[in-house]
Amino acid sequence: SDIKSQIFAIGKTYGTDLAIQRENMFRRHKRLVVFDMDSTLIQQEVIDELAAHAGVKDRVADITARAMRGEIDFEQSLRERVSLLADQPVEIFSKVKENLVFTDGAHVVCKALRRLGYKLAVISGGFTVMADHVKKELGLDYAFSNRLQVERGKITGRLEGQIVTARRKADLLYTLAQQLDIEMPQIIAIGDGANDLFMLEAAGLGIAFCAKPRVRELADTSINVTSLEPVLYLLGIREDEVEWLLQTSQ
Repeated sequence: SDIKSQIFAIGKTYGTDLAIQRENMFRRHKRLVVFDMDSTLIQQEVIDELAAHAGVKDRVADITARAMRGEIDFEQSLRERVSLLADQPVEIFSKVKENLVFTDGAHVVCKALRRLGYKLAVISGGFTVMADHVKKELGLDYAFSNRLQVERGKITGRLEGQIVTARRKADLLYTLAQQLDIEMPQIIAIGDGANDLFMLEAAGLGIAFCAKPRVRELADTSINVTSLEPVLYLLGIREDEVEWLLQTSQ
């Protein structure tokens, strides 16, 4: 922990990313990569985009920021934000999809990892409609998220089923490991917010991506450039090897 703290301080001082990993066989033999969605695989916070179309952007953005900083309970804040979307037509999702911006490197990283046989998943505190869309666009194997209740073509302002909280994200990670017969040290988890911390801690390598300071301090390592491609470098995959993977993929 002392070495990690020193490396974090050096990186912060010089504005550079430094990574340290435990030296063992699993470091070179990862099998599953799990991503957060909002502000990780995509640049936006989906609920903020929905709120903008619903005319409640400022109210929702304030709650979102406080939740991601860990200042308020995630589940409570999520329910409060969702309640502000009540009576919005389901067509609002199509509007958000049209303006969705994938994070730089997301397609490259996912394509290269699929080529190498990795399993890929998104575990999000966001919503199923968008997580399924992202899963399809990036060719992911699994998507877990929250389900908004819809009745007669309108959002009710309520959620259905179990909420994907910070603890739930970690539980889903363990579940995937069991289903796929994968050791936890063989998993990489990537996220940006306080609700990703348990998932980052549970994984063999937890990566804070353009994250809040508290998340960067607690994660195994961090990426502070606005591209996901350094994930490949952390796996020891060189730039020329990435190019070869992309060129030879079908």
